[in-house]
Amino acid sequence: MKLGVSSYSFTGAVKSGQMKFLDIPAMAADIGFDEVEFSAFLLPDGETTSGFAEKVEKACRNAGIPIANYTIAGDLLGGSGGDLSAEIERLKGEVDVAAILGSPGMRHDAAWGIPAVYPRYTGFDDVLPRLAEGCRGVTEYAAERGIKTMVENHGFFAQESSRVEKLVRTVAHDNFGILLDIGNFLCADEEPAVAAGRLMPYATHVHAKDFHWKSGNEIDPGEGWFQSRGGNYLRGAVAGHGDVGLFQIMRKFKGRATPEPSPSSSRGSRIPKRASRSAMPICADFSKCSTRRTNDHRCHLHGASGPDHERYRYSGDEIPWRR
Repeated sequence: MKLGVSSYSFTGAVKSGQMKFLDIPAMAADIGFDEVEFSAFLLPDGETTSGFAEKVEKACRNAGIPIANYTIAGDLLGGSGGDLSAEIERLKGEVDVAAILGSPGMRHDAAWGIPAVYPRYTGFDDVLPRLAEGCRGVTEYAAERGIKTMVENHGFFAQESSRVEKLVRTVAHDNFGILLDIGNFLCADEEPAVAAGRLMPYATHVHAKDFHWKSGNEIDPGEGWFQSRGGNYLRGAVAGHGDVGLFQIMRKFKGRATPEPSPSSSRGSRIPKRASRSAMPICADFSKCSTRRTNDHRCHLHGASGPDHERYRYSGDEIPWRR
């Protein structure tokens, strides 16, 4: 199993000026990770995404650490002004960025909710054909470039395992799969072990994210916590320190002919290097849970910079819980 870290883990440090984005590969290598995953870039003034991707690829080469995956935003319902063709073309442009990076995979979101312009009684199953059309269009383009694409259980709307499974089975393309984020199931109030077991056969990349969890029946715990779709309280945790039950889920991957979990979530410290080092031995223990040893196994940390829940917010024009 390969252990990696996501650039998202260092977002807080980059935004605060503690480090530069291009320092991430060297820091990841210094901590001892085998590879790095990049979320959407924090572009310096005057930089373009493609031009900056060349610099990121060079920084990784210089640090001697390969790029495992590239993750970007997407919205096949409301993105690009609601124009599906335009959103597919935009995501194809991100595939080109992944190619510059030399990344073997790219994750894009499916949707963040049903736009308010849709009829009131529109539900997930009603928009499923459109989501599948968009995902298929992107992955067919990516397949020509040797890049696998995937969606993540992410963003409240396409988050629980039943919906994500419907999507991947409707797309039904060998180049398309799931970035299985173990912790994200709690955002949709789903038991992570059960949900991960359902999606395991479709996983092409896995984040082992961890959260602290408190019942919505308790008093609001305050700053740093956010609420799940059903009103429970969540706060990011260093991988292995929270309530997700990562070890149980890692054991479920043992002996499976699928990629194994990528502990890609370490959020419990505002100092990314400290949090990443704290989770590193836990990830190493995760890798011992499996009898399989191939280069396909990845274990990534993600979110070590502390609570940053912008990714869980949504605009007033979207209704994430609408069925």
